[in-house]
Amino acid sequence: MTKTISFTLNGRPVQVQAAADRMLLWVLRTELGLTGTKFGCGISQCGACTVLVNGQAVRSCTESVLSVEGKELVTIEGLAQGESLHPLQKAFIQHDALQCGFCTPGMILTAYAFLRRNPSPSHAEVLAGMNHNLCRCGAHLRIVEAILSAAAAMRGASSP
Repeated sequence: MTKTISFTLNGRPVQVQAAADRMLLWVLRTELGLTGTKFGCGISQCGACTVLVNGQAVRSCTESVLSVEGKELVTIEGLAQGESLHPLQKAFIQHDALQCGFCTPGMILTAYAFLRRNPSPSHAEVLAGMNHNLCRCGAHLRIVEAILSAAAAMRGASSP
């Protein structure tokens, strides 16, 4: 059954007509045209589909669109402020923390939620915090460096 579902998406109110059990990932990609969120595994294991729901990292491949009704959702497209990239986006570029780029949106949004909980993480804490996001290209070392650098930038400190 189709239902009108309302939520805030990247700072703007939206309403979508969708089956209440339709996966959020597909609503974002097909109905709303936001293709930064990727389909990887379909079982919440890889993190490619990660979005922020009320500031928390959520795997959109296993969340229904109904689960975000009335909530604030941010995709990779909404993380930048206008033309200004978020410090995490800048750090991923500076540290070449991507190769194919497929996992990058989910990595950045997971790191964002992680850094909100732990703004001064150690190397080991970043590894643990990002443990459930997979990069098939093997850029994990550069991803960790980028997250540590972004954490420092977000605190206003110099990069490690």
